[in-house]
Amino acid sequence: QSPQNYHELENASHSADGQNPLCGDVITVSFIKKDEIIEDIAFMGSGCAISKASASIMTSTLKGMKVEEAKVFFDNFHTLITTGESTREMGKLSVLAGVHKYPARVKCATLAWHTFQGALNNTTERIKTE
Repeated sequence: QSPQNYHELENASHSADGQNPLCGDVITVSFIKKDEIIEDIAFMGSGCAISKASASIMTSTLKGMKVEEAKVFFDNFHTLITTGESTREMGKLSVLAGVHKYPARVKCATLAWHTFQGALNNTTERIKTE
């Protein structure tokens, strides 16, 4: 109900918009990269509880992380969310491990992460989970 880092991020160096066409979730992920570190990160948008919770935990987890480490973290999160297992400690993201049992909801949980990847490349096209 009170997601962390849910606000517009002024002076963002990277940003992307994402959408889950099946359920209507929409999100914008923005961050400030300085010296290859995610100095600040935030998101805006509307979506289901899983989508917002995942985005909230993602932004809290990635803030202060090196960009290359964040890319590896995404791969580990994707494994967690699709199999329920992980090769590393995932912290608060572990609460989403059970989503793998509901394939339609996996897209809700990964929307923010795919949008973050789009933001890494400053993608101008809307990221879609389809």
